Amino acid sequence: MRPKAFLLFAFALVPFLLLATLNSAGYRYGASDQAFYIPAVLLRLDPSLFPRDRAVLAAQAPLTGADEIVAGVVRATGLSVPIACAALYVVSLTLIAFAVWSIGRVIYRTSWAGVALLAALTLRHAVPDSGTNTLEGYFHPRQLAFGLGALAVASFLRRRIGVAALLLGIAAAIHPPTTMWFTIWLGVAAFVAERALRPALAIVAAVGAIGAVWALTAGPLAARLAFMDDAWLATLADKPYLFPLRWSWDAWLVNLGYIPVILWIYRSRSRAGVATAQELGLVAGCMTLVAVFALAVPLNAARLALAIQLQPGRIFWMLDLLAVVYLVWRLGEGSAASPRRAQRLAAALAIASIARGAYLKFVMFPDRPIAEIHVRDDDWGRAMAWARTTDVASAWLADPVHAAQYGTSVRLAGHRDVLVEAMKDGALGMYDRSVAMRTRERLEAIGHFGAMTPHHARSLAARYGLHYLVTEQPLDLPVAFSSGRLSVYTIP
Repeated sequence: MRPKAFLLFAFALVPFLLLATLNSAGYRYGASDQAFYIPAVLLRLDPSLFPRDRAVLAAQAPLTGADEIVAGVVRATGLSVPIACAALYVVSLTLIAFAVWSIGRVIYRTSWAGVALLAALTLRHAVPDSGTNTLEGYFHPRQLAFGLGALAVASFLRRRIGVAALLLGIAAAIHPPTTMWFTIWLGVAAFVAERALRPALAIVAAVGAIGAVWALTAGPLAARLAFMDDAWLATLADKPYLFPLRWSWDAWLVNLGYIPVILWIYRSRSRAGVATAQELGLVAGCMTLVAVFALAVPLNAARLALAIQLQPGRIFWMLDLLAVVYLVWRLGEGSAASPRRAQRLAAALAIASIARGAYLKFVMFPDRPIAEIHVRDDDWGRAMAWARTTDVASAWLADPVHAAQYGTSVRLAGHRDVLVEAMKDGALGMYDRSVAMRTRERLEAIGHFGAMTPHHARSLAARYGLHYLVTEQPLDLPVAFSSGRLSVYTIP
């Protein structure tokens, strides 16, 4: 990278990090999917934790190496888990920024178009009905793998195939599903663009296909070829993003709309004489991903577990990336590139990002800090700090939606087993029928948590071996700890 371009990237990086965070409504430790990932990391660091809930964590933990990697970072650096997650969040965003900047250095003719691309990427949005956002307000292994995949795309555009393969190998250890889509994308792209490599790529593809057949028939993924029955599917009724045939019409319109956008702009670049053979490969790879999605839809509709668990709608995240890269070229350069035109686009996108980020920070979430690196020091946080002082084998009862209600889960913030955490346990049930049935049975046993009585609490404690109940409700039970509106009761 030329010194001038590097300085421009370095100058743009800090605003990118800030705006990406603001447009994600701030950084929050313990939010959303971290309700699973962090307990899995904690279990790696302390095998005595979660003696009852290991079966729930085991539904997904073996499918990624994220817990081992984060735990390894904590051991190697001596950082706490919250600080390590914050650091990895910054690393993920920096990697994404460097990757798209590197892509822009190949696709664009002006550095300011690269700045415009960075500004565009800060405008976090959902890939419709895919269960995926382009950015997250917390560290997610999927984001780190996406950054590595995007950097592999940049390496491919520079014809550094070995580097791209190495990056995908690292990404696969972190988040295999995301890496799988990048591998298909770039594998097809390399086959189209690099004729000399076609024999080697065919051999690699054949070996990969044999490995996949073994994994699905006799290996670790053998159970994934089962078909979900009605009871199992019923536990996923509130997750329509898993089933493309249940998508809304506008989700189909946006996701399929990436296709004509990519084809139209590639054709414009080809006519302008600036498209490369590698770009043709990327476009062909995207169309192959769409074909894979089309093949997966009937298998998904037929209830094949693997076709549901892989969430094939996420392939549109890759199309989203290429579409944004191309749209910035079309608006900021076109066939007659000029620095001034790219500067105007960069300024417009930066203003839009600043305005949106300010709205989220000062209007929608005025009480939320830009970064919550630790569990919030509020009534819930203090109750969970006390929970960490209790017997490691203690089991807790809380509102099934407590993670959404208070921002973090009992497992994550309190390091203790909990009877059920509706949102995350329900999602993990997608990977394991027994976990899905466990979650449904426990939710039914609790009933309406707001109507909890001492008798019902004792009944649940006797049935499931519970020790503590945390709630805002005043109950005629012994109080073990209290903070503000929250009380922790001992369930005798």
